[in-house]
Amino acid sequence: MVLGFVLLGIGLIMLVTPGPGLLFIFFGLSILALEIKWARELNQQGMQGLERIVAKVKAFFAKKKSSENPNPEK
Repeated sequence: MVLGFVLLGIGLIMLVTPGPGLLFIFFGLSILALEIKWARELNQQGMQGLERIVAKVKAFFAKKKSSENPNPEK
């Protein structure tokens, strides 16, 4: 549990300094989610948000790909 708080703290510091801050925050929350309910809920909300973003990016590229080649030859 201490490792989770340490990674979370390092991630928060890295948000304003150079480094992979979001990655450390995710790892810290994932470790804390094993034992703490609020971290589990926050981690779940983050995963749902990430899934929505990925779905939007996939839809964007699918639409872009179909508009580039509207009549593909078979």
